[in-house]
Amino acid sequence: MLFIKFDKKKNLKPVDEYFIRQKEPYQSIMLYVRDVILHTLPDVEERYSYGVPFYNIRKKPMVYLNILKGKNYVDVAFVQGILIEKEFPILKNHNNRKQVRSIQLKTIEDLDQESFEALLYAAADHARNSKKVWFF
Repeated sequence: MLFIKFDKKKNLKPVDEYFIRQKEPYQSIMLYVRDVILHTLPDVEERYSYGVPFYNIRKKPMVYLNILKGKNYVDVAFVQGILIEKEFPILKNHNNRKQVRSIQLKTIEDLDQESFEALLYAAADHARNSKKVWFF
């Protein structure tokens, strides 16, 4: 598992600050998901956009982590999730999103790492091969 080493003398990246601000169990869940993403996809770029961590492939947003207000889970949202939801039925359409599909995690144990890695590979392939990210 990847941990953030906090050093008051050094400036943290905005994405690290975001993770530090999260309460448990959300912080542990997010750090675990982050670790899986970064180790599964070596070409992924971690960015802080729209107030949440995004993981981009070739400068295209692929997945982001969020805690929705009033919800008790981490939302692992796939930007082009609509294209892979049939292949990965774990993806849900929360709040009738047009193309984003997500996994809701209440605990680390809710994530099947092997299936999640397969989902990441599929999402990365779509991101690499798509001309545009938002198509609706």
